Amino acid sequence: MKIVENRKKFFAVSLIIILIGLAAMLYHISQGNGAFSYDVEFTGGTSFELDLGEEYKQKDLQNLITEVTGQNSPQIQSVLGTNGVTVKLQSIDSQMRQAMMTAIHERYPNAVMGEINDVSATVSGEMQYAAIQATLLAVIAMLIYISLRFRDIRAGGSAIIALVHDVLVVLAAYAIFRIPVNNTFIVVLLTVLGYSINSTIVIFDRIRENAKNFHEHQVVEKINKSISQTFARSINTSLTTIFTVGAIYVIGVPTLKEFALPMLIGILAGAYSSICISGSVWYLLLPKYKKA
Repeated sequence: MKIVENRKKFFAVSLIIILIGLAAMLYHISQGNGAFSYDVEFTGGTSFELDLGEEYKQKDLQNLITEVTGQNSPQIQSVLGTNGVTVKLQSIDSQMRQAMMTAIHERYPNAVMGEINDVSATVSGEMQYAAIQATLLAVIAMLIYISLRFRDIRAGGSAIIALVHDVLVVLAAYAIFRIPVNNTFIVVLLTVLGYSINSTIVIFDRIRENAKNFHEHQVVEKINKSISQTFARSINTSLTTIFTVGAIYVIGVPTLKEFALPMLIGILAGAYSSICISGSVWYLLLPKYKKA
């Protein structure tokens, strides 16, 4: 496998995906919709309880609310053992609430609306700060750990660059597909980071183990050989996870789909960066005399 020799092609693929995501963000900003589709946890909004009085399908209820309010991602959480739900959506005025309840009563004649509450925008700001803080702390901890493990700050730096790549691809997915940014956004980011760094460390470990089998200046050969030896492991691990998350996406309710889709994309991005990006970046960070 000639991974290092073809690094420019791999870098170009990643750059194109990230630029498409950036273009999607700029387009939505120009349309007044915001770079991302923030959910009520991040923007503040309206929350209310609803007893439908009969069996229902969550997707049908979601489509009904979307049709009336024009909001693409109302959050609907079922209350186990009942026909009740908790609905969260961006703030709506009294006229819109009445129109929504009229439409719900036409579809569910026995529906009863419960308590209506406003979700504080202050909490939303705290959540955004927590998401950024958690991601930065995770990245810093990984940088320190990898640098110490391999006794080379360049190894830590290249792994972090690969992780930044994964984060940017996931953000691009959220922008392109307008996946609601909610509590699961933090979970997706941190899970993808942990998954990706694990695959990268496996490759870096093999590079270290193969050091004795190559001359000092056979860096390209050493990296390519190490990636080839761990390729099957990386692919198989990714596929088993993709099958599981893919099943959640196919048969899951809308809330689970909003988690599964970016996870799928993040897992693919993590496998790609571990195999095609991290080793090449490590090579680029090496001093010139070691590349000769």
